Amino acid sequence: MPVPDNLNRRDFLASAATFAASFTIVPSSVIAGLGKIPPSDQLTVANIGCGTQGLREMGSLLQNPKVRVVAVCDVNKFSTDYIDWSPYGIRNDIRRTIGDDTWWEGKPGIPGGRDIGQEYVEKYYAQNQASGQYKGCASYEDYRELFAKEKGIDAVKIMTPDHTHAPIALAAMNQNMHVVTHKPIANRLLEGRKVIQKAKDSGLVTHLLAWSDRPEYRQIKAWMDAGLIGELQEIHNWSYRPVWQQWTKRPAESQPIPEGLNWDLWLGPVPDMPYHKNYTHNVFRGWYEFGGGSVADMGHYSLFPLFETLGIDRSPVSARAFGTTTREEVNQVYQWVKNDVAFPASCTIKWNFPAQASLPAFDLFWYDGGMKPFAPEELEMDGKDTPDEGLMIVGTKGKILGGFRGENPVLLPESKMMTGRDSERINSREVDRKTDSWVDAMLEKRQTPGSFTRAQCITDTINLGAIALRAGKKVDFDSNLVKITNDKAANQLLTREYRSGWEI
Repeated sequence: MPVPDNLNRRDFLASAATFAASFTIVPSSVIAGLGKIPPSDQLTVANIGCGTQGLREMGSLLQNPKVRVVAVCDVNKFSTDYIDWSPYGIRNDIRRTIGDDTWWEGKPGIPGGRDIGQEYVEKYYAQNQASGQYKGCASYEDYRELFAKEKGIDAVKIMTPDHTHAPIALAAMNQNMHVVTHKPIANRLLEGRKVIQKAKDSGLVTHLLAWSDRPEYRQIKAWMDAGLIGELQEIHNWSYRPVWQQWTKRPAESQPIPEGLNWDLWLGPVPDMPYHKNYTHNVFRGWYEFGGGSVADMGHYSLFPLFETLGIDRSPVSARAFGTTTREEVNQVYQWVKNDVAFPASCTIKWNFPAQASLPAFDLFWYDGGMKPFAPEELEMDGKDTPDEGLMIVGTKGKILGGFRGENPVLLPESKMMTGRDSERINSREVDRKTDSWVDAMLEKRQTPGSFTRAQCITDTINLGAIALRAGKKVDFDSNLVKITNDKAANQLLTREYRSGWEI
């Protein structure tokens, strides 16, 4: 049955279900095709980005009865050259979700692209069809074409490389669609500001997936509010990331563009450059043009909910960073390798934060690539070291140490300060974790705790850290003027050089 031009996909499916039900009583799973919730009450979603992470998260999206995935989009049609953390993780996830233990049997490589995304959606929904067939997921190469043609979409989920998050989010909100995105909101500070402002102005529901409710952070805040560590002085957060290969210079040679990959669309707002496989798939995060480094990849998970819990919403006033360096042999002489294109293999970043509503001015430190703070005296006296990944809150009277996201926090020195404190612990199993998903929020048209409108401070922080790494010096930031005040070259790094037609 063709869909009338003046009737969107959602209204059409709802009316079709009503029409069918008026003739006979049909099981709701057949009427809806996707479960017991009728299509008119579901959130219609377009999933943009069908690489490893997009496919990894697709299963939970499909299995949510409140969601109906109606379109997928990826600039890559299909390939088996994706890189992941295990050879069969993606394959096995898809097998479990679609209920087919033979899917991708005997096939090489790790698959991805819009063809796989479309197949995944349609195989899952086919399970609930009497015919065992389902053909209701559109597939697009270009998100702009998707937005122009698909009129019944409520929300988009953005799972593309970092440098395209902002243009897709802005385009979606211009079409009155809610937006959920993988971190970061943008890998340029000014782009992030523009996306956040658009979210505020539009009133649309937005969600940054890095947000999570952390009972551990409420425990930390309770101890801080009780004065157990005195006034806040420093926050230290460290990760062993990156877990992808990194480079110090662009590839010297170009490679032929793989069949089915639209390289121009993959570049998006970035000016033309030759294709090379070292840019794409999960290694994009290591490049200044395309990613945000380990601090964007992991720092959002730990710091965004921490900022929310502690009431940190005023952006840093400066940042300073150091990264690993290297040399290479050229004509029998070792030469310094100037790296102005990629994040270093390891780094440490220091931000100076102004006083917050309920906190004094403090410093935030980030470490990655195996770097971490030395064990403080309180740990050494107990014969312990800092963990491989962790979070440490330093006050004028004491310290709190936990896992990367504050897991299992303890007061230091643990042997003395924790005496009798276990009875005061916040038990995450007994606490209302406020697990309303972004799906529920979008259906109810209310903002989530991870709304873009709450993410300006974390977005500024992450992107300012990247600027400090690239500048090689301390950068002073005026949050009101949105300007780096002490270095004109560094100020230009707030934005990017845009390909014609992609300006933001």
